[in-house]
This record gives sequence, C-alpha cells and structure tokens, in this order.
Amino acid sequence: MHIARLTASAETLGFRFDKAALIAELDAITGDTPLRCRLTVAQDGTLDLTTAPMPDPWRIACFVISDIRLPSDDPLLRHKTTRRHLYDQARAALPEGVHEAVMLNERGEVCEGTITNISITTPDGDRLTPPLSSGLLAGVYRQSRLNKGLLQEARLTLADLADATSINLINSLRGSTQADWAPECTHFPQQ
Repeated sequence: MHIARLTASAETLGFRFDKAALIAELDAITGDTPLRCRLTVAQDGTLDLTTAPMPDPWRIACFVISDIRLPSDDPLLRHKTTRRHLYDQARAALPEGVHEAVMLNERGEVCEGTITNISITTPDGDRLTPPLSSGLLAGVYRQSRLNKGLLQEARLTLADLADATSINLINSLRGSTQADWAPECTHFPQQ
C-alpha cells in the first residue's frame, strides 16, 4: 500500500518514479532486527532510502490538541511529502510526557496527528476516522482499516473526542495505540 500511495502521488505531482528500482532497493535491505524505512523521491526520480530500528511501542499514547490549524483545501495534505513545517512546529511544542499533537482544520474538525491518524469509538460502537476532505493524509494503516470495514469516515469534532468511549492513534509503524487526551494523560511516562 505504501508503494501504491507513492506511485499515485508521484503521478499526480508530476514526479518521475521508477517502481522497479525502488523494489530492488527494498529487496537489498538486510538487518538483524526489524527496521523501518524512510524513502524520499525527488522530482527527477532520485531515490533516497534510509533505515533505522523500529520505534518502541507506546503503551498508551498521550496527545494534546495543537493550536496549529491545517487548511482543509490544501491538496498537498493528501500526499506524504517533505513539506512538514506545520507538523514539525506542533511536535516541537509537545509538553513533556506527551507523544502526539492532533491537529484541527480551519472549521474545527479533527484532522490527524503529526505522525498518526486518529480513530474513535462512539458510545454507539461506531469506529470512525476523519475523511480526507477534513485535510489529512490517507495513512496506510488507516486505509487498510477502512478497506476491511473496520473504520468508517465521518467528520469529527472535539465534542466527538470528548464523548468517545475510546480514542486510538494509528500509523503503519505502531499499528493502533490506545490514546488519552492530555492533560489527563500526562502522568504516563513517555516511552
């Protein structure tokens, strides 16, 4: 799904992309422990692939709501790019012991975290995640849950987060992690 998303973004944004070359580079990776890969593709098609050990899992992910708002009509938010200044700003402002900053759009709708998507379970048992039209990246883990019918898209507000029976922060590196909305969660140590 990562390669399919990259292929679609490269086509949409007019980047050259050699899928076979990428697969050859991925096939050449070896390691004694599980690794995560970071891939960037330049507009001319140049690939830069780095690896690092997988991050430690979060026992419970603590999050705050960022003051930074995402513009829901920005088409680049739907592509994974290196244009991350808003996300980097939000991460830099994280309080001690808090893992993530969840961002809203200009209408006050929940979008995504700086490195995660978000999902909630409602009191009725519905499992929801914001739609792309709110202004967010179609995360691979999020999309896999949608494809399996385990999540549905719905516009979410802070009231929906407050009423949720559970909140999860999700991404392809960590999967789905139970989350608590700070400041209630700040007593948990950051892992």
